[in-house]
Amino acid sequence: MKRQAWALALTVGLLAAGGAPQAALVPYTSAGVELVYDDDYTPVGASSPGLTWTADANLAATMTFGVTGINANGTMTWAKALEWIAGMNTANYAGANDWRLWSALNSDGSGPCGPAFDCINSELGHLFYTEGGLSSSDAINDSAALTGVFTNMQNFAYWSGTEGSASSAWVFGTGDGNQASFNKDGQVSGWAVRPGQIAAAPLPGTALLMALGFGAMALLRRARRRLW
Repeated sequence: MKRQAWALALTVGLLAAGGAPQAALVPYTSAGVELVYDDDYTPVGASSPGLTWTADANLAATMTFGVTGINANGTMTWAKALEWIAGMNTANYAGANDWRLWSALNSDGSGPCGPAFDCINSELGHLFYTEGGLSSSDAINDSAALTGVFTNMQNFAYWSGTEGSASSAWVFGTGDGNQASFNKDGQVSGWAVRPGQIAAAPLPGTALLMALGFGAMALLRRARRRLW
């Protein structure tokens, strides 16, 4: 009886405490590539939340996908950044061919916000301010939440895929949290994203809760067999 009561209490406790998984940045891998899934941001045009980032925030410094004109430190013009993304997709990087530069638009398609600080509704703005817990004038590497899952983040700026004019495109200043337009011939880093997850990866705590729940149910069935 004691074991039966314990198993029942554990099951009830898990259901009460588990609830929905908390929003978080979830590291996972696909085709041997390290990625990070933001489970609570809904990209423009998507029907459900979820955005995957490359875990290496300066991938272009080591993987050019055959694109010439990328600097050794990973910076490039906006046109080169678009070529680099096209190369990623041709290579089916991490098992996906729908990579793109992050969007400077708000998640509802409005904007872009800026030039301004606290543009929290663009994809990189959300990552910086909401997931990173940073404030304007902070640098992206000041966030333990971000440095814990990403590598090679640059405290300068990243090209978005959002064009400002014939001669400019939007960037996010990861050295200070400012989103603004920048000359397309400038030398800025690139960071690739795609909607959703490439491979099934359990959200934080979900797999553990399921395992404990199934274990509790097994103990409960075993206790019942002994009683009868």
